[in-house]
Amino acid sequence: MPRISKSFHLLSCAASLLLILNACSTPSPTSPGTAYPQASGSPSAFPSSQPTTAPTPAATGTPADLPSQAPSLQPSPSPSAETAPPEILDLRANFFQNYGVNPFVEAATDPLSTFATDVDTAAYTIARGYLNRNQLPPAASVRTEEYLNYFNYHYPQPLSGKFAIYTDLAPAYFGDADNRLLRVGIQGREILDRNRKNAVLTLVIDVSGSMNRDNRLSLVKQSLKLLLDNLRPSDRVGLVVYGTDARVLLPHTSVSNKALILSAIDNLRPEGSTNAEAGLSLGYAEASKAFVDQAINRVILCSDGVANVGETGPEQILARIQTETAKGISLTALGFGMGDYNDSLMEQLANQGDGNYAYIDTLDEARKVLDEQVTSTLQLLAKDAKIQVAFNPELVEQYRLLGYENRDIADEDFRNDAVDAGEIGSNHSVTALYELRFKPEATSGTVATVNFRYQDVDAANRVVELSHAVSSSDLISFSNASGSLRLATAVAEFAEILRESVFAQGGNLNEVLNLAQTAQAAYSDDLRIQEFVGLVQQAAALKQPSAVLSADALLEKSKNPARLPAWESYLLKQLGGQRTQP
Repeated sequence: MPRISKSFHLLSCAASLLLILNACSTPSPTSPGTAYPQASGSPSAFPSSQPTTAPTPAATGTPADLPSQAPSLQPSPSPSAETAPPEILDLRANFFQNYGVNPFVEAATDPLSTFATDVDTAAYTIARGYLNRNQLPPAASVRTEEYLNYFNYHYPQPLSGKFAIYTDLAPAYFGDADNRLLRVGIQGREILDRNRKNAVLTLVIDVSGSMNRDNRLSLVKQSLKLLLDNLRPSDRVGLVVYGTDARVLLPHTSVSNKALILSAIDNLRPEGSTNAEAGLSLGYAEASKAFVDQAINRVILCSDGVANVGETGPEQILARIQTETAKGISLTALGFGMGDYNDSLMEQLANQGDGNYAYIDTLDEARKVLDEQVTSTLQLLAKDAKIQVAFNPELVEQYRLLGYENRDIADEDFRNDAVDAGEIGSNHSVTALYELRFKPEATSGTVATVNFRYQDVDAANRVVELSHAVSSSDLISFSNASGSLRLATAVAEFAEILRESVFAQGGNLNEVLNLAQTAQAAYSDDLRIQEFVGLVQQAAALKQPSAVLSADALLEKSKNPARLPAWESYLLKQLGGQRTQP
């Protein structure tokens, strides 16, 4: 089994930390004096849809190509008005937001890890688009949880109720040989297409000039036709378009009049600038007028995320739709196009609009989202879904959540049902991975307890909470790991390497490839795993290995952005090593 030795892993992480800390010590030219936020916290303000000036190159490399933050120095902070927004990176003419990398957390001082669920998958398909163009995706575009949640891990359906919790505990395949890997899986009940609720859909289509590039609007039309083919005569569809201004192209019409809806879709033409604020405002107004109680009421936004007319910031746009969202109108954001694509805006709209976000790069992806998984896309099982993992500090010394940096929730808000969290649709699953460092003297007992809390949308938002204990006796050897766990492990390491995580420096994509191929053997008929194997091969051919520095060099040259009195101790503890002695 391939391993990165502790000393090699330490030196590799040191190189990354040096680069990151040097970048952090110099404020962005567009925001002098800005204090950098903690990596595990949520942004306190939404990103602008306008690009930022590219950061000034530093001697250690181009900061725009590196993570912009050191690990968080505080356990599970809650968002606050005083926290500065993460840096918006303008990479290769696209707009992404860097949320940093979760650090290892001391279980003795902060045993609780709390986050909102996330079923978005856009980051993975964006990476596929880059790799298919023979380019590595920008590090800031990578959200590990969206890579993980792109795949089907074949969790069993719940025996009763809407959800089931599944866990796996095994030695870490990558990184320290002494670490453990904990997988948490939440599986939602499948609602058959014939049993789903009637749908009232408001299609909000960006027909601005930018949608004329790369056949974006053409792919939108093809995608909407796939959706229409999966709707029932009892469903209703309305169309709102926006360029410089917004207008209703088709009032809500029964799908029994499919020819009329198809004609409206065929007549979509690019025009003018991009007034996203006007388009969404009108879309929600139309959705509100057509609202049907006990039905699926959803706005589906199709756009490249560019917003250059009207109130272009998400704060202003969302202020106009939050009232409608509270009434039960959810949002699906479908992204199209590459080049001036605003991933940051699209993700935040979906997160705040009680919905989901997918990036459509091909007709096959449209078929996955709007054909194969149409009921999952449209019908919610739960809203404000949260996970809290309580680690046993008698066994676990440190833990690190892979991804979910922008889904962090304050531990004390786990049972605060006024706090917005995630939405989960029919047959959706949520997967999270933790890297654990056990205490040397740890023996046996409960490693962690997984708590899952949600509001049941079919029971007047009744709150339901499930729990599942993880025992040290659950530990299996990785050689006995299921194909499902092997796949999740490979996908997570792939994402961590691509986003240049400090904990994956020195990671080897060829080792990821080997593991992915063993997962492929377990699911030989899964075309998406076959495609993943090909993407790892492509990335391995493009990715250059990171430089390796000694830990001593790191400590001598790095900055202390938070002015910690025990900076040296903190860094070395994060890396799981000790400073070399003369």
